[in-house]
Amino acid sequence: MSYCSAIPTMQPEARKALHANYHDHHYGFPIKDDNELFGRLILEINQAGLSWETILKKEAGFRKAYANFDIKTVANFTASDSERLLQDAGIIRNKLKVNAAIENAKTILQLQEEYGSFEQWLAHHHPKTKAEWVKLFKKTFKFTGGEIVGEFLMSIGYLPGAHDASCAIHKEVLKSNPKWAGQ
Repeated sequence: MSYCSAIPTMQPEARKALHANYHDHHYGFPIKDDNELFGRLILEINQAGLSWETILKKEAGFRKAYANFDIKTVANFTASDSERLLQDAGIIRNKLKVNAAIENAKTILQLQEEYGSFEQWLAHHHPKTKAEWVKLFKKTFKFTGGEIVGEFLMSIGYLPGAHDASCAIHKEVLKSNPKWAGQ
């Protein structure tokens, strides 16, 4: 069952509303802002081994803990910041994931210097197959396996598949000019 067809069957209503908001307004739509791209990468990395619902419920906690996904701030996090994050019940307290967020922020700063922005780095490498993207991400970032990279790129409009073709939101995503539609 696809995400598009699963949401209408979800119960209770609060669960359905949580997923519907993400599905209808975020999933598959292009993101241009580097901090928001970084935030989505953090969320996708933290979803590994967990349900997306867990991550959606903790999104506000992630925003708060990671300085509203401000790349420069997170890149300058210290060992005491890492310890603070590992004690924060509002996020996933996994040392590998916390360290990946900080190291990936440092990497994105380097990409911004070289390419102008994280988004321009992504655009520079587009188009690629999922396998090619995975190879590039594994070489560039921490804690980025196949599922994480695939979901990240699908969620920001670089790979197709976020919505069923029959889904009304699919048409809205197409209007927003996702990268995969121009291939």
